[in-house]
Amino acid sequence: MAEGDQLFARFGRTFEPGDVLFREDEAGTTMFVIQAGQVRITKAAREGVKTLAILGPGEFFGEMAILNAKPRTATAEALTALRVLVIDAKTFSQMVVSNAEIAVRLITKLSRRLDAANALIEVLMHRDPKARVILGLCRQAEMIGKPQDDGSVLVPITPTDFAADIGLTVEETDDVLVRLRRLHIVQQDDRGFVVGDVQRLQEFLEFLEMREKFGDL
Repeated sequence: MAEGDQLFARFGRTFEPGDVLFREDEAGTTMFVIQAGQVRITKAAREGVKTLAILGPGEFFGEMAILNAKPRTATAEALTALRVLVIDAKTFSQMVVSNAEIAVRLITKLSRRLDAANALIEVLMHRDPKARVILGLCRQAEMIGKPQDDGSVLVPITPTDFAADIGLTVEETDDVLVRLRRLHIVQQDDRGFVVGDVQRLQEFLEFLEMREKFGDL
């Protein structure tokens, strides 16, 4: 039996699309490692439910509840058919102590999470909807973007989830996206948003900021 199958036989569980693995504010005694499928991590906010991340195979989540013994800070829901390893606090501690690679991966993930939090703060600090949409797309492209054969990046997120992520209404978000589509910077289909060139998207934001600062000279 392969190592992955052995681990699944010992720690594995399966979930169907829409199943909730845990809810925000619940006590947490386990963490999860994704073997196959996708998980959406969400958090309740004043304007509705905000998508924090969409995670795929090889990623882990839920570890903070067993590291700090505090309630869950978010909700985890299966987006697709899901296979995960469910690790309790004792097993996790043993794995970190005995396996340096796991410890390094944990530190790296916590560092990435801090970077993501800082990026979200930067997005939400902007009052200008155009800046929020562009920075939000850049953030999501980095977090969950899937490079395409033509050099573009697919961001698999719904308009509703994206609007909630950046703290705008769907209408406010779409007003900006219409302009980006006209400029052929961003396209949209049933898979999500397709960013033709992330660097061009960032340059367009710089152009808007310069114009706002100096006006039409």
